[in-house]
Amino acid sequence: MTSVDRWMLPEGVDELLPERAAVAEQLRRNILDLLKSWGYQLVVPPLIEFTDSLLIGMGKDIETQSFRLTDQISGKSMAVRADITPQTARIDAHSLKAEGIRRLCYAGSVLHTRPKTLMASRCPMQIGAEIYGDASISADIEVISLLLETLQLIDSEFTSAHGTASKGLCKLTLDLGHVSIYNAVREAIQAAAPELEQDDLALIFDAIQRKSLPDLKCLLPSLLAGHAITETLYQLPSLCGGASVLVEAKALLGSLGQGVVEAIDQLTQVAEVISQRFTAVEVYFDLAEIRGYEYHTCLVFAAYADGHGLALANGGRYDNIGKVFGSERSATGFNTDIKALIDFLGSRAILAAQPINSAREIIAAPNSDDESLWNYVSQLRSAGEIVIFNGEAGTETPTSLLVQKAGNWVVEKIK
Repeated sequence: MTSVDRWMLPEGVDELLPERAAVAEQLRRNILDLLKSWGYQLVVPPLIEFTDSLLIGMGKDIETQSFRLTDQISGKSMAVRADITPQTARIDAHSLKAEGIRRLCYAGSVLHTRPKTLMASRCPMQIGAEIYGDASISADIEVISLLLETLQLIDSEFTSAHGTASKGLCKLTLDLGHVSIYNAVREAIQAAAPELEQDDLALIFDAIQRKSLPDLKCLLPSLLAGHAITETLYQLPSLCGGASVLVEAKALLGSLGQGVVEAIDQLTQVAEVISQRFTAVEVYFDLAEIRGYEYHTCLVFAAYADGHGLALANGGRYDNIGKVFGSERSATGFNTDIKALIDFLGSRAILAAQPINSAREIIAAPNSDDESLWNYVSQLRSAGEIVIFNGEAGTETPTSLLVQKAGNWVVEKIK
């Protein structure tokens, strides 16, 4: 590497400069304060762990997203976390001994081997909340409600600056799905064609999630020729939209088992409550899409804003994830990426943060070894003031100066 390109960062690895860093910290604090008001306790898991605990039972997708290294002390394999949710599950099950219902939250950086989307950061700032020990649908509704309140909080904080109106997050859409439907369809395919290779099964579900009927018509005649499940698979990509989709789903998929019927009933119940609580949020169902990591087991959800194709936040239920740590705990939660939120908010967030950044004066003190000056500067900083030395030569613009008068240091406004 030459001196010309030593400043370069790896592809997908970014940094936050002062303006964006101030917005990120404000977002982090505001969201954590909201989570605290809902009863969620903050935990701070380590950045790296042994792969035996960090990756076990998490599925292949999170394994491929995780950087690995060797611990120079123990010689054991370690990984840098790609998701904080499994760590929080370990803390609940092992460190906190898994008793009763527990609400935990977290905020920290994660690292991905590859960006999740074309323009995504490989080092997101993940913040989220989890409920452990509550298998009821009420827990899922609470987490979804908290997700939406989090986005509404961000909306209220950053949609206007200096009194100027803004579109903000625009209209929010809650996208609901259920892993049990995916599992039932998968089991039906395997029962109909037990000889089907896993790679071929993956191709079928990839086409379903892309809602590509032409690809399905190309794949299914050769892979599932003569099986009744074929007609169901042709219709599955169309099961997306409003509440009427659930009626169609029961008619099409009800024969796959009681688990599918119960899943559709859960989606109906959640949608009814959320629609009552958040009247401006549109509820959308997509029964052919599985988002998130492989460890999700039941309800999955994501929130979108009009005009923005990527989810602003997502989550779902992941029961029994604590089994590998000695406790089979029900769990549900959500998370979002602070960097992605800043990118979405764009200049609105920077403008909204400006009054906060400039609310206090910047006092410039001269470079001096005078002990009384140092003591006075320390008093000012303890009182919350910003004091810089040699401010005239710095990038900051001071609003006041420290000057000595009659043997005492005083603050004088710059005219």
